[in-house]
Amino acid sequence: MSTTRTPRTRTPRSRHALAAVLTLGLLTLAACGGGSAEADRSATQPAEAPATTSPTAEEAAAGSHGSGHYVEPAKSKKLRAGETRTTIAMPGSYTPDAPYGTGTDDYRCFLLDPGLEKDAWLTGTQVLPGNPDVVHHVILFQVRPDQVAAAKAKDAAEDEEGWTCFGGTGLDQFQDVDRSSWIGAWAPGGEESVVKPGYGVRLRKGSQVVMQVHYNLLAGQQPDTSAAQLRLAPGNRKYEGLSTMLLPAPVELPCRPKHSDGELCDRDAAVADVKERFGADGNTADLLYFLCGGEPKAGQTQSCVRTLGEPITIHGVAGHMHLLGRSIRIEVRPGTPQAQTVLDIPVWDFDDQGGRPIEPITLQPFEQVKVTCTHVQWLRDKLPAFEGQPDRYVVWGEGTTDEMCLGLLQVTRP
Repeated sequence: MSTTRTPRTRTPRSRHALAAVLTLGLLTLAACGGGSAEADRSATQPAEAPATTSPTAEEAAAGSHGSGHYVEPAKSKKLRAGETRTTIAMPGSYTPDAPYGTGTDDYRCFLLDPGLEKDAWLTGTQVLPGNPDVVHHVILFQVRPDQVAAAKAKDAAEDEEGWTCFGGTGLDQFQDVDRSSWIGAWAPGGEESVVKPGYGVRLRKGSQVVMQVHYNLLAGQQPDTSAAQLRLAPGNRKYEGLSTMLLPAPVELPCRPKHSDGELCDRDAAVADVKERFGADGNTADLLYFLCGGEPKAGQTQSCVRTLGEPITIHGVAGHMHLLGRSIRIEVRPGTPQAQTVLDIPVWDFDDQGGRPIEPITLQPFEQVKVTCTHVQWLRDKLPAFEGQPDRYVVWGEGTTDEMCLGLLQVTRP
């Protein structure tokens, strides 16, 4: 479903080079979701396919997507020896709107200054969404000291607080998906994230943070002021540096045979619709094939195999899909006698997207990692967010009712 609004006056965004569009678009990954469901956290993903095509009254009441999410008060974990907690917040209230005049999603970036007068280790984050009726997800990105001036310029170039930022922050023209600048997020089921002792993300003196907020406009336009807490340890500690590796795969979900007469059941039309709503970042559906190889092939299950160019040790894993996601799996060394499954979610729960620690696994150059996702159209008959929406050919997109297939690895490198 899309709505039509008069576009706001904004400074036109530059169109990035091909690699930039792909990599920045993939950074959305990240944590698209709302808050915890008020009652049953698994209510949005039924265990079996429905016998009927309409949600029951109980299901409609249980699934809160599209009308906001209930969020429990944040509960902070106890600080460890030497750690401090710093709160950073949006500089003022922001009321979201569809920046291209169509669609039901707004991505907005806000530059926040934690006041780092010395190097520090980031050992945990906790996002505090201000208005869960419109805040769909929040991602925190590190801004290096040499990027702060560019971030301030972006902020000053647009009216209102922050700047439009579908995809990533727009600060790294050639972002590397193997080494994302993502340092934290808020997603359904997420709590305060704290890394294990002896590890952290290095923050240099003068570094700042971009808070990217995905606003879901299905519940209307309402003001928001969100914040985050950073858990910091002294920079002179001998910690191992963590980073995030992103494993995206295509989404090519066709319409069901009995629902295939809609105009958006054609792939080209569906991709054009995504581009209309998200500008250049709507190209991700096609550009993913430069990363994963092959050509678009319609089907419920899609995967992507990545070959490593350097050794890594995996310490944690996570997966991300949207409302039509059914299952996700991440494997290392696929197709070999040493193959291991490090993440297997057979029934995806949109309201439980927290990361999971694993026993460390070290991979060498030329070994591979694989992410596989399954999406299903029948879930649109069960969830209030799709009420009144006919089937469409679903591809990778930034919106609440678009889809993604994304694995995330928390890694260290030698």
